[in-house]
Amino acid sequence: MQYDVVIVGAGHGGAQAAIALRQAKFEGTIAMIGDEPELPYERPPLSKDYLSGDRTFERILIRPPAFWEERQVTTLLSRRVVAVDAEAHSLRTDDGATIGYGYLIWATGGAPRRLVCSGHDLIGVHTVRTRADADRMMRELAGTTRAVVIGGGYIGLEAAAVLAKFGKHVTVLEALDRVLARVAGEPLSRFYEAEHRAHGVDVRLGAKVACIEEKDGRACGVRLEDGEVLPCEMVIVGIGIVPAVEPLLAAGADGGNGVRVDRQCRTSLPDIFAIGDCALHANDFAEGTEIRVESVQNANDQANVVAKTIGGNPVDYHAVPWFWSNQYDLRLQTVGLSIGYDALVQRGDPAARSFSIVYLKQGRVIALDCVNATKDYVQGRALVVEGARPDVARLGDAGVPLKEVMAA
Repeated sequence: MQYDVVIVGAGHGGAQAAIALRQAKFEGTIAMIGDEPELPYERPPLSKDYLSGDRTFERILIRPPAFWEERQVTTLLSRRVVAVDAEAHSLRTDDGATIGYGYLIWATGGAPRRLVCSGHDLIGVHTVRTRADADRMMRELAGTTRAVVIGGGYIGLEAAAVLAKFGKHVTVLEALDRVLARVAGEPLSRFYEAEHRAHGVDVRLGAKVACIEEKDGRACGVRLEDGEVLPCEMVIVGIGIVPAVEPLLAAGADGGNGVRVDRQCRTSLPDIFAIGDCALHANDFAEGTEIRVESVQNANDQANVVAKTIGGNPVDYHAVPWFWSNQYDLRLQTVGLSIGYDALVQRGDPAARSFSIVYLKQGRVIALDCVNATKDYVQGRALVVEGARPDVARLGDAGVPLKEVMAA
């Protein structure tokens, strides 16, 4: 089999790459390889609306099935790429097939980081990365009274919120001294800790896991390093992802924590691009620091860059990062990257359940976290994009719209 463009990965980035190529009038052959049996679907709802049952799987498909046929995008599903031959412009899948390409777009994302302690692979221990993961959890919910969530990041907290909604007794274990420590300032961490506790969730900070206890081949508890055992029927592990780039690195691509790409998302290998969670790139909104950005926005925007570049209209990747998280009746919207902030300003009162936190570095706005404050999120984006240096007093006055702060 030979295609003009082969896309490895059928998530947000891979799907958008195919969509953008056709929108750019690319007429060559396109194949998209996915290691799941499903056509491309949205990932964020897995720990939110899909897990809670508020949205069916059909409603989280990125495009209906007929779309891919109409756009002549060949979907090769339930296959995993195990090797890439950059010189021969070909790859091999786990079913033994060899597929040739003119251009290769690597959009594999990552695999959930696993626990390394004993019991990590027991029945009842879950991650939330695929539809199959969420479906397994849903099948076990009826027999679950107590659940332990390991990891106080967004995935863990979102899953905890859904389980609490179902009336389960939920314990969240965070190894650091606050939840969301890697992505947000302390005020936001403390707010979410209080919210989860108000909904009956037992949030444990500085909690280290020793092992998962077993009974009849199933997880029955989580043992902490201090010896305490938390009985449970379900364990959810949300401790990050490992970028899925082994075949590219084995083929000689530059990288490590992901595969390194330039401003057009090219890897060091000829005619091979990488996008999304697995792409290590110098980000303009992190002062050029090389990072991986795990977000739908990043995957989609990098896919658009690659489609234009392949189409002969190369552009540089320059997109402000944004993220969101839904927990209970709270909608968090984040714009920018708070990496390295040296000051923060709070707008509004967390007790009112509508407020924002503005992150600054050397007086320049670099990010905002907005809780039930969509107007701040929309207007604050311009502050981040322009690197505004507003008056701090006016910035902290929730009665002053952010667009007026910028104008001043």
